[in-house]
Amino acid sequence: MTQNIVPPRRRGGVPRALTVVRTEQLSPHLVRVHLGGEGFAAFLSAADPERVARTDKYVKLLFAKPELGLQHPYDLEVLREQLPLADLPVNRTYTVRSIDEAAGTMALDFVVHGSDGIAGPWAATAQPGDVVTLSGPGGQFLPSADATLPRLYLGDESAIPAIAAALEALPAAATGLVLIEVGDAGDELQLEAPAGVEVRWLHRAPVQPEAGTEPAAPAVHGTVLVAAARELPQPEVHPEVFAHGERDAMKQLRLLLHNGWGIERRALSLSAYWALGRAEDGFQAEKREAVGQIFPEA
Repeated sequence: MTQNIVPPRRRGGVPRALTVVRTEQLSPHLVRVHLGGEGFAAFLSAADPERVARTDKYVKLLFAKPELGLQHPYDLEVLREQLPLADLPVNRTYTVRSIDEAAGTMALDFVVHGSDGIAGPWAATAQPGDVVTLSGPGGQFLPSADATLPRLYLGDESAIPAIAAALEALPAAATGLVLIEVGDAGDELQLEAPAGVEVRWLHRAPVQPEAGTEPAAPAVHGTVLVAAARELPQPEVHPEVFAHGERDAMKQLRLLLHNGWGIERRALSLSAYWALGRAEDGFQAEKREAVGQIFPEA
């Protein structure tokens, strides 16, 4: 008798090769890449519908050294047996801004700071027809449909796609406050939000000094966001919280929201998307250590 053997589930799902359809320069430091092509239908059909519905859904992109000539889609499980560790494709995690099933495309937003990093420079120079390997999606957050529940969404540039998607999913009568930290006014975007939800942009760049005086240095990532959150009055009704961004800033927000305001951990969507001074490989590895944990172990 023949047995039906189900292959083990891959971490992150089956890798797919998607093609760059077009790109958009949203701001001086934010680039949107629209991905589609033949691999899109296979990606979407294999995805968990509940994950696709999440407003913080993300995918993991793989970037390989061009000189190796690897063929898309990269299969890490196979490549680990063939290549030395230093030659394996590197993994970068990005939030999905939107999925357009009718157009057969998926939009990802990339923060770009010159030649720093791997994914940002790739997005800045991506051309239609370029191919990238990705897997996913993952995701956890979906805004409540309860229009009476106040909202408090906090983040930096890395959280803009998820916050924007969450705002678009809110009921029309929703109320609340959004605080987003960016470099300066040039990095602000026009977001669609219910009339009762205020979107407030915070800038790391200092106010322009008077003539003849030296300009001040920009604030450290996350500090302006944390300072603005600390100035908020403690709400009488605990809001729905979505707070994501730089790791140290998220730790400070945990102290405010959980320890200070008493919002239960299970009621907080609060985590780090990145850590200042860490590439993603180091950032992900540190999640298993005390330094990488937003909520300390009991």
